[in-house]
Amino acid sequence: MASTDVIGADRAQAKQGKKMSRKKSRGPWLERYSALILATILLGAWQVLVPLSGLSEFVLPTPLAIAKRIVNELPLLATHAYVTLFEVVAGFAMGVLIGIPLALSIFYSRAFERAIYPILVALQTVPKVALAPLLVLYLGYGWAPKITLAFLISFFPIVISTVVGLQSLDKNLVNLVRSMGASEWQTFFKVRLPAALPNIFGGFKVAVSLAVIGAVIGEYVAAERGLGYLQLQANSLFDTTLNFATVVTISGLGVMLYFIIDTIESRVTYKRDAAK
Repeated sequence: MASTDVIGADRAQAKQGKKMSRKKSRGPWLERYSALILATILLGAWQVLVPLSGLSEFVLPTPLAIAKRIVNELPLLATHAYVTLFEVVAGFAMGVLIGIPLALSIFYSRAFERAIYPILVALQTVPKVALAPLLVLYLGYGWAPKITLAFLISFFPIVISTVVGLQSLDKNLVNLVRSMGASEWQTFFKVRLPAALPNIFGGFKVAVSLAVIGAVIGEYVAAERGLGYLQLQANSLFDTTLNFATVVTISGLGVMLYFIIDTIESRVTYKRDAAK
């Protein structure tokens, strides 16, 4: 009887182990494809509910109609997307090249921090839509106003995230490195910068998304090319499907740039375990 009980307990334990292994195998799969599953559910509901509600394509086109229009108008969308992409990348690059040195100056100089922070906050609180007509007036109808607007709207997150990342380092660690004879340059490149990189790249992700918004706003005001200009043309022609196709392209552009930065971050920063 005792041996039978032991065998039964072993079998029950083996079954429990198999169940646990199945749950563990399902966990990574669901985690990896959760976004795709949710997007599929939402798009499927959209595709089904629009015809059932009796809405016409002029009011709200279905996802399939939008996808077909994207395929049919792919050369047109690509031509305008290249223009917007250049404006976004140029404005974001300006934000990085100016924002990072400014953040370092704020971090290393208390007087400069107190002088420049109110100005930065004041610039950030000004609606960028209100600045767009002025930029067109001063800079003309070319690339300059769109790139400048993308720069202005992405500049602030880069500065703030860099300063916060540099200030978040434990002071005791800095003192330890200095006690070992490290210079300020060595402390910065070996300790401060690696510790601040997750915050910096977090600012980059926010900034590049905002740069897309800035470039499109600039194209709304004055442009002859770009996705914002194409959307205005679709509005004037009452072409709702093309309007949605343009919005999807703008969104895809932002997502692409976001994941490019995320990929770079995964290669240059230290991985940290999330506190969950």
